[in-house]
Amino acid sequence: MSEVNIQDLVDSHVTGHTLQQPFYGDPDVFSIDRKRVLDRLWHLAGHVSRIPAAGDYFLFRVCGEEIIIVRGRDGDIHAHYNVCRHRGSRVCLDSEGRKSALVCPYHAWTYNLDGSLRSARLMPEGFSTEGYGLHACRIKVLGGLIFVCPGDEPDEPDGLDDACREYLSFHGMENAKIARRLELPTRANWKLVVENFIECYHCVPAHPEYCSVHSELKLLAAGAGMGSGPEAACRDYAVELDAWRTQVEALGHPCLEGTFDHGAGMTRMPIKEGFLTESQDGRPVSTLMGKFREYDGGVTYMAFNYLNYLLASNDHAVLLRFTPISELLTDVEATWLVDAGAEEGVDYVPERVSWVWDVTLKQDAIITENNQAGILSSHYQPGPYSGQEVMNREFTRWYLDKLSEQTQ
Repeated sequence: MSEVNIQDLVDSHVTGHTLQQPFYGDPDVFSIDRKRVLDRLWHLAGHVSRIPAAGDYFLFRVCGEEIIIVRGRDGDIHAHYNVCRHRGSRVCLDSEGRKSALVCPYHAWTYNLDGSLRSARLMPEGFSTEGYGLHACRIKVLGGLIFVCPGDEPDEPDGLDDACREYLSFHGMENAKIARRLELPTRANWKLVVENFIECYHCVPAHPEYCSVHSELKLLAAGAGMGSGPEAACRDYAVELDAWRTQVEALGHPCLEGTFDHGAGMTRMPIKEGFLTESQDGRPVSTLMGKFREYDGGVTYMAFNYLNYLLASNDHAVLLRFTPISELLTDVEATWLVDAGAEEGVDYVPERVSWVWDVTLKQDAIITENNQAGILSSHYQPGPYSGQEVMNREFTRWYLDKLSEQTQ
């Protein structure tokens, strides 16, 4: 699709409506998405506890690329594209593991963990290993979370990392370990996955389990951002929220709020009256994390951008990442974290830790795939967003602005 055609699509968008069909499944549009939007974002790859020792690695896929995330002998974490510098073969074939060196299985070119080329068999006289290391991908580690950026010029909202560090530190993310991981490859465009996650218009009809652990007022008033629901519900919930925050601040727990570009932001909210943590019955599912010394009945919502989130209770947290793979495939992954000192079977049971978001994400996968199937019909037309889909309007505007920004 040409620059002119994509701008025609952008210009013809009706404000307050969903996007036109090509945005949700055309391979040429996805190629433009990658170039103008996705390659410039920091993508959440995982938690540092997944690779605790030198040589531990896992593969991370994003937008057709495969990246080796590996811990070096110096303890640093490196990101290399999984492409041999000889003839382009994949170097690591297993999705995760431990290696003393990265050896291409095709012709045995051998790379150090930092990506430098150690040896290359039977090359002509005068060949130098310098300059033939694995291509590096941009990487940063923030409070125990690993992010990579495929592009050369990452979009980094001013002040976001500093704001995130305070919450990540208080929740003890660096001193956490993985209790469970769930991978849900979802046959849908990445924008549909995002749109589904950022609105709660569908929560009552589609997520009875999720609704059972959250107050009805919260679902009405703050399901799509504070103030997006009925006026009476917003007013009543504001009273509930203010009272809770007063109690939390008295405990010395943070309640900062922030909003940044790319959908990034953070806030804390109460779960449901009588619930200590976001679990099936509201009772603790593990030991307290970080700097918490008692339960405050709240959950922290952190969005690093529209694709990556942290939802943290006092005793556990879940990392959510929505990673675009192709125009009709998005990797959805959830990683549940508990304190590193918690003992499985004694302090926590993975199924209890993960219950709320395990059932919710599996429901979301079905919903989103059905949404995608309908959009591919010749009878699809963009529909109007409801009052509970305020964030969807903001997301589509942000996305279209990014496309136009690059054209201009």
